[in-house]
Amino acid sequence: MRTKSLKQNKINIITLGCSKNLVDSEVLLSQLKGNEIEATHESEKNDANIIVVNTCGFIDNAKQESIDTILSYVSEKEAGKIDKLFVTGCLSHRYKDELEAEIPQVDAFFGTLELPGLLNALGADYKHELIGERLTTTPQHYTYLKISEGCNRPCSFCAIPLMRGKHVSKSIEQIILEAQNLVKNGTKEIMLIAQDSTYYGLDLYGERKLKDLLEALTKVEGLEWIRLHYAYPSQFPEDILPLMAEDNNICKYLDIPVQHISDNVLKIMRRGITRRRTYELLNTIKEKVPGITLRTTILVGHPGETLQDFEELKQFVQDFEFDRLGVFTYSHEENTHAHTLIDDVPAEEKQRRAEELMALQEDISLRKNQAKIGQTFKVLFDRKEGAYFVGRTEADSPEVDNEVLVKAAENFVRLGDFANIEITEAESFDLFGKIA
Repeated sequence: MRTKSLKQNKINIITLGCSKNLVDSEVLLSQLKGNEIEATHESEKNDANIIVVNTCGFIDNAKQESIDTILSYVSEKEAGKIDKLFVTGCLSHRYKDELEAEIPQVDAFFGTLELPGLLNALGADYKHELIGERLTTTPQHYTYLKISEGCNRPCSFCAIPLMRGKHVSKSIEQIILEAQNLVKNGTKEIMLIAQDSTYYGLDLYGERKLKDLLEALTKVEGLEWIRLHYAYPSQFPEDILPLMAEDNNICKYLDIPVQHISDNVLKIMRRGITRRRTYELLNTIKEKVPGITLRTTILVGHPGETLQDFEELKQFVQDFEFDRLGVFTYSHEENTHAHTLIDDVPAEEKQRRAEELMALQEDISLRKNQAKIGQTFKVLFDRKEGAYFVGRTEADSPEVDNEVLVKAAENFVRLGDFANIEITEAESFDLFGKIA
């Protein structure tokens, strides 16, 4: 008679892509632990026999990284190093049929809205009582909080609605409960994320409710920083600005992806906003929230973007001087509106334009950072790296923005705590300082 193995399964979750995917992985991790299944997130021990890859399908580079990661675990499965391989997330949602045909070694593919099915395949039940609870994988003192799913915007270049569906807001009560649970576990800073945070509440309450949500979050005891990401500029809810200016718990920081400034390109992109309105909005934000840090995202090489459009964009970047700026090159995505257009900007030219904008931004960032020398800032410390403690000011979100470094040999700070730091040196994307 064959004896059954008593070895328990161990699951390792691999997350690719954005912070919204990370939150999904954390929810999965929480559900697995709630089912008393041993699970880890991106463990380096290589002792898991089941792998779940949470994929990204946003642009070509992200899709390729997801495919390469899946294939690397297929190789491990064929070598007998793991028993099962499951794939979820945006790429799996969008290309499920093609992936099943091309990579049959994967045990099953699941979309972004199929968590109960994935849990069932992993031998777990979906526990409704765990809604609002999450095992975070970020440092304990900060985390991401997703306030909605999906997007209703018609942007020509974006495939997110194809992968995430229509906009669905969480209720304010559900978000507050989740925030309270996070704070109980040591969270001091929450980054509010969504595909479009300014649309929040329109589907659920019949009107935009971002201001109400922010007001409710400021009342969560122990929550010290609330940071707002992904605020779509068209129909921006300006009623949040006085609250941002007055409340010390809301970071004077806004991630507002403008994508472009040329009326020609904005129209082709279907952004629902004009150059003039963009300038008016950005100036209003700066006027009503003095000292606010503005982060934006620019997309270059969209079909129809001429050299004149790009020159206009360059001038905009130089004139407005964003505090933080990221640049992406256009990716020709199937089933998007832009895919019906001719991808008429060569890849080399897209890259050249992106590099030219980032060179401008590097100079702007250096100049702004050097102006901070001698000033003192409240800094939240995230980690120790080499000879330095590394933290962030109110003006900086994790992983994408500037960092503050203080020499560990000359200063002592506690990770996850705040300290007042005097800036002594500055580079383009880093500040150096000492305890004030």
